[in-house]
Amino acid sequence: MSRVCELTGKAVMTGNTVSHANNKSRRRYLPNLVNVTLISDALGQSFKLRVSAYGLRSVEHRGGLDAFLAKADVSELSAKAQLLKRQIAKKTAATEAAAA
Repeated sequence: MSRVCELTGKAVMTGNTVSHANNKSRRRYLPNLVNVTLISDALGQSFKLRVSAYGLRSVEHRGGLDAFLAKADVSELSAKAQLLKRQIAKKTAATEAAAA
């Protein structure tokens, strides 16, 4: 399983550990990934995703999974999240057409 957030695309970064003597050695900065279950209001289902703590805050800030995926860029999303985005968009379009 790769260390990439499924919603924001945040991944592993690399850099240097610098000692007091200014010696440099390579290191990896890992994202803070958490396994969470998010609920889609439009689909009425819950989905398990591996999301960074930053991504989880972004989901809450935008008002839930549906609102986050509606505004999210497709290039940052995982294949699973892209499928969710399409399903949610299709369901909301169908409910808007029925209401009109």
